[in-house]
Amino acid sequence: MQSLEELILTIDCGTQSIRAVLIDLRGNVLQLARTEIEPYFSVTPGWAEQYPEYFRDRMFGTLQKLFSETEYSKDQIKAVTITTQRSTLINLDSEGKSLRPAISWLDQRLCAVGRYPGWLTQMALRLVGMREAVIHTVKQGECNWIMQNTPEVWEKTSKFLLLSAYLTWVLTDEFTDSVGCTVAYLPFDYKKQQWTDKSHMNYKMFPVEREKLPTLVRPSEILGYISREASEKSGIPQGLPLIAAAADKACEVLGSGVITPDVACLSYGTTATVQTTHRKYHEVVPFFPSYPSAIPDSYNTEVQIYRGYWMISWFKKEFGLKEIQMAEQSGSHPEVYFDAMVDEVPAGSMGLTLQPYWSPGLKVPGTEAKGAIIGFGDVHTRAHVYRAILEGLTYSLKEGLLRTVKRTGVPVNRVVVSGGGSQSRQAMQLTADIFNMEAIRPHTYETSSLGAAICAAVGMKYFDDYAAAVDSMTRAGEKFSPEPGNVEIYARLYEKVYSKMYRHLQPLYEQIRNITGYPQKV
Repeated sequence: MQSLEELILTIDCGTQSIRAVLIDLRGNVLQLARTEIEPYFSVTPGWAEQYPEYFRDRMFGTLQKLFSETEYSKDQIKAVTITTQRSTLINLDSEGKSLRPAISWLDQRLCAVGRYPGWLTQMALRLVGMREAVIHTVKQGECNWIMQNTPEVWEKTSKFLLLSAYLTWVLTDEFTDSVGCTVAYLPFDYKKQQWTDKSHMNYKMFPVEREKLPTLVRPSEILGYISREASEKSGIPQGLPLIAAAADKACEVLGSGVITPDVACLSYGTTATVQTTHRKYHEVVPFFPSYPSAIPDSYNTEVQIYRGYWMISWFKKEFGLKEIQMAEQSGSHPEVYFDAMVDEVPAGSMGLTLQPYWSPGLKVPGTEAKGAIIGFGDVHTRAHVYRAILEGLTYSLKEGLLRTVKRTGVPVNRVVVSGGGSQSRQAMQLTADIFNMEAIRPHTYETSSLGAAICAAVGMKYFDDYAAAVDSMTRAGEKFSPEPGNVEIYARLYEKVYSKMYRHLQPLYEQIRNITGYPQKV
């Protein structure tokens, strides 16, 4: 291994911010510059768009800020890497100019069903219970919407890129992307981790011509080299290699040190997820793929709660004015007061139980699903609701992990928790209690940036393999052990109440859908 003076520069473009981070070969975050961004604008209800140039300019500004503040020499930076939000797509013309705003992963527009699936295929899909899920997936495809509604844009589109590929092109003038970033409605074969041919189901659902797509390389391989123009605008030394990493969730798993299937990574972010890493391809829910890992030729199983810890933000906005004002007066963070609320309530929230299906799924739960809170009594307060949200999210992730273990056949014995919600001690403790296993924080909050840096360190041959890199660059932070009394309460509530809620409420959800028309049937 080389001297620890050598640094990796990670560019991390998430949903809420862009970060430029200097990381050493022990996984220490030495310098960080952060720019808050507007995730999207909306010209029509349900739409979520942002100009590609907005991401580009904020990235350059963040890098300039980093270099203006750091005392580290640019000569110490030996490689650059990038990780971004998933499923945000961009149309470029033959001159590299954007043809329309990028469609964000938060966008909820739906298009019409085109040629696929035909009626015979729909009959076959109905037999296996997948017709509605497949049709809904086709209708969510950004490429399909653009083809149907703005065919002139699609005709002029020379490249159809994920945000990761767009920023790679901005930095290197190369139309390349990492296999690990390819999580989107695109003609991608998740099992083989390559673009599909025209006979593949995913091409029929999302018929993007191969020439419109970037060249794919594996994580730790070179995407390109920093161009002179990018160097002038960013401050990154010209000619440095840009090393492929993966999408933010995959990098978060790697940066949390989760590289074997017996450990799960919980992400407490805008979308809450439970993920495991496998060398073998598994579909935890039939017909729904495992995504590419940040480790080449590996896969991350993923079960997600789409709105996830967004629900915490929703609660704070709608019911947390008192705590926000108290924080402003004291100069502290509102989370201090919200965590204190959790301490006021016993484990199990005195029976108040929440199911976090604020945004319905495709298969588990079904497209008719809605959120629910049951068990109200006159003893319940805002504090009970707040704790019930935390507990409901954790129950749902436990359900996802149990499904994963059953499908893969590999037991999980500990969980590592990252994301904004992991900063709450109360959330960490109830995670340990509900999962009945040790819950661990990584040593750094910047797990997605660290995961990308690990890819770069392996690519630069500073380590022989990913296991050695993870051993050197990740370590456990604070650990939370289950409290036996709470474990018993949560186990009974999960088994006797939570795990039965959806089955009992599903007919009512369907009636709500029939009466109100929401969610819309396909």
